[in-house]
Amino acid sequence: MSDKPETNAYWATNIKIVTWCLVLWALVSFGFGILLRPMLSGIAVGGSDLGFWFAQQGSILVFLAIIFFYAWRMNKLDAEYGVDEQ
Repeated sequence: MSDKPETNAYWATNIKIVTWCLVLWALVSFGFGILLRPMLSGIAVGGSDLGFWFAQQGSILVFLAIIFFYAWRMNKLDAEYGVDEQ
């Protein structure tokens, strides 16, 4: 990393955002879709149980939401540190 404190703060914040996005993605896709599926089997969503829904459709929708959140948050972070594209 660079010796500049603002560069270190920028990358530390970036890594924190990426980490939380990956944790959320793993929780939804692996946790809800596979590990917690038996616990979610009693809840019906769209004609099937909630665990199956997360495994088939929910994890994809959450992944898309994470992509949009990451793009929005990184644009905001870039503007805070003066490295935005404008």
